[in-house]
Amino acid sequence: MLGEFGRAQGLRGEIRLKSFTSDPLAIISYGPLRAADGRTFVLTEAKPAPGSSPDLLVVRVQGVSDRTGAETLTRVALYCERDKLGAPEDEDEFFAADLVGLEAVDAEGATIGTVVAVPNYGGGDLLEIRSAKGGATALLPFTKAFVPVLDVPNRRVVVDPPADFFAPAGPKPADEPG
Repeated sequence: MLGEFGRAQGLRGEIRLKSFTSDPLAIISYGPLRAADGRTFVLTEAKPAPGSSPDLLVVRVQGVSDRTGAETLTRVALYCERDKLGAPEDEDEFFAADLVGLEAVDAEGATIGTVVAVPNYGGGDLLEIRSAKGGATALLPFTKAFVPVLDVPNRRVVVDPPADFFAPAGPKPADEPG
């Protein structure tokens, strides 16, 4: 995922875009970008959005010429093919897309599950892991404490999750009388 459309900007079809590329304006150089539903988008212009967020842009999209058209794109995530990204520059670097599908094992090598996503809700990257036993996924902070070994070439990651990692959430504690 390279970016996500935000709200419409003005009346002429411009829309805000949060860019996840290291150089936010470089998102336009990746060529046509795809949405999860298969639609293709071509960014024709990009400029920094007003304000202090360097990763927030105002863009024009081919075929979108008014506010109504721009509003239909709000919250649409934009993706590119993995091969357009090339290889990481350093051996310690990786792309989040390369982590999806990795086998998650414990320190003894027993399979715990599979990485299905690498979300970031503002507090840092997380690994979303589906249990090898099935059921719901669970989120693990993507830190050295919880993920001591990342072995992308061998398609595995060693994790140290809490004991109740895949346990269903229990009832919320009742408020104590004051």
